[in-house]
Amino acid sequence: MNPARVRGAVADLAADVASDVICVEARTARQQAMHHRIRHAVFVEEQAIFAECDVDEHDARDDVVRVLALRGAEPVGAVRLYPLDPAGQLWKGDRLAVLADHRAGGVGAPLVRFAVAHAGAQGGRRMIAHIQTANVRFFERLGWSAYCDAEEYLGLTHQPMHIALTD
Repeated sequence: MNPARVRGAVADLAADVASDVICVEARTARQQAMHHRIRHAVFVEEQAIFAECDVDEHDARDDVVRVLALRGAEPVGAVRLYPLDPAGQLWKGDRLAVLADHRAGGVGAPLVRFAVAHAGAQGGRRMIAHIQTANVRFFERLGWSAYCDAEEYLGLTHQPMHIALTD
C-alpha cells in the first residue's frame, strides 16, 4: 500500500472514530424497514425521483446488502450494495440516502466507507456507482474516480464512478 493511501486511510479512520455515526448491516425486519423508510423519504418524498416507491428488483435479491446509519438510536442514512458478477469481484453501491436534517452531520462518508469495506471483505476488487452530479466531489474526496461520461438516469444527470477495493 502506498504511503499517501495509508495516511488517507488513517485520517479517514480518525474521522470515523470521532463521529457519532454507526453503520450496521440492516438484517432484521425492523432495521430493513428503517432502511426503506429513509430511502423513501429521500428519493420519493424529497427528490421525487420515484413516484410511489424506490424499491426495485435488486431489493428482492438474496445477496443485496442493506446498510443503515445510526446516530445514537436514530436512523439517519442508508445505502445498499450488491455484487454484479457471479465471482463477486465487481460490486455496485446505490440508493445512498441521508435524511435532510443530517446531511451536514458526517453521515454520508461512513456509509460509503462501510459499503466499500464490506464489498472488499467479500472478495470484491472494484465497486461502481452512478452518482448525482452534485455529489461527485464528495465521492472524489473519498477516493472514487469517474470512468466514463455522465449520463441521464431517472431524469437526473449521474456520473458513473468507481473505486478499487484492493491494491
